[in-house]
Amino acid sequence: MSNQEPFLEQVRQLCLSFPGTNERISHGAPSFFIDDKKSFVQYRSNHHGDGKIALWCAAAPGLQSLLVQADPEIHYVPAYVGHLGWIGMRLDRGAEWEQIAAVIGDAYLARAPKKYLKLVTETKADKR
Repeated sequence: MSNQEPFLEQVRQLCLSFPGTNERISHGAPSFFIDDKKSFVQYRSNHHGDGKIALWCAAAPGLQSLLVQADPEIHYVPAYVGHLGWIGMRLDRGAEWEQIAAVIGDAYLARAPKKYLKLVTETKADKR
């Protein structure tokens, strides 16, 4: 893990813990996909010189505005995918890993097909 990408390994572990996920570079950034088709998280480090270390995450309808209003220091509307409802999450502003994991989990659930939703739901129920 380099100083340039201080959060990438932890993000990678979280994203790849879900069924059917993989990682590849997309649009110049480490990106996480479901069945190698649907992107659900992108890791962005200094995108076009913006100085942010952040995630761009898929989100359920309405979640973007709620998160941005609740904590604009951490959450923002990202370029290119913000109009699709995706949420930007600053990792370089002290976000807690529990919070980061929840946003990644929500991103996965927002894009996952039914076959994986059922698996994830059953796994959560088994852990209780």
